[in-house]
Amino acid sequence: MRHSFHFNEPFILESGETLPELTVAYHTFGTLNEDKSNVIWVMHGLTANSDVADWWPHTVEKGKFLDPEKYFIVCANVLGSCYGTTGPSSINPSTGKPWCGDFPRVTIRDMVKAHRMLAQHLGIKRIHEMIGVSLGGFQAIEWMVEQPDFAEYTMFCATDSSCSPWLAAFNKSMYMAIQTDPTWGEPRLDAAQQGLSTARSIALISYRGPFAYNMSQRDSEDKEDPFFHRVQTYQEYQGTKLCRRFDVYSYVRICESGDSHDVGRGRGGLKKALARITAPTLVIGINSDILFPPACLEELADFIPGSRLELMDSKFAHDGFLIEHEKLNEIMQRWRRERSAD
Repeated sequence: MRHSFHFNEPFILESGETLPELTVAYHTFGTLNEDKSNVIWVMHGLTANSDVADWWPHTVEKGKFLDPEKYFIVCANVLGSCYGTTGPSSINPSTGKPWCGDFPRVTIRDMVKAHRMLAQHLGIKRIHEMIGVSLGGFQAIEWMVEQPDFAEYTMFCATDSSCSPWLAAFNKSMYMAIQTDPTWGEPRLDAAQQGLSTARSIALISYRGPFAYNMSQRDSEDKEDPFFHRVQTYQEYQGTKLCRRFDVYSYVRICESGDSHDVGRGRGGLKKALARITAPTLVIGINSDILFPPACLEELADFIPGSRLELMDSKFAHDGFLIEHEKLNEIMQRWRRERSAD
């Protein structure tokens, strides 16, 4: 079920800029038990929304690791998005028009601050599990470094403790593509759609990697046009598809939040910051992920005391966490069984 939390006071960002008000869209699944001990908080990725059952198929089901008959599942839409939380597509109270490019840049820490306010609004002081995937992993790690006692257990999947040069390079390439669109910067939500489409094409390469492309996008041996490859239409389709559900300003602001990510910033470095996490932690990497290669997850697990690393075998690279729901469910359920046996 979708809900909205409205904070009708100024929301101060890490940069010092201020949003005059804040709305956070969120979904809940299942029933909160009497002592509020069955909460699982899920942090979503870049262009997803707060409806976990929508973007993470076959996870919010009976018998799965997000079983709504056992758990009360909360997922909040990130700050800067266009899916209900305050962002560039929201109305700027001072102009009566959408913020568009005037919406200030936000950091992962700003996103976590908004989520923490939502938790306080819901009266949730401690949760059973924190689960963060991809950009959601950035938020989950940041939250657990800021507030180590908030979750009894944590799971970070296909993510990192800081924005690597590799990720920043992909992001910069997307910004360059967007900025070549002559409508970039125009104060309308349908601006720079060609640029956004091209940026999405760049991102998809990092999400799927060579194995997935070569497995799913092979041409037939009898194709007539030697210059045509079916993957070309796939890239175009995926770009157009994103433009139908996302605006360029929200996309850029969320990507920029990823650029800001570094849990060691102002905390004495990554190793010292991650040592703050006290909850038993499962770190899941994907062996074919080129965006967050296994080495990133190995370092993350090394720096979190008492954590456990699992590498999931998948041909789908970073998107493996979205596609390989059966493998992910098996890993999560096994981890829970072993916790119970300890």
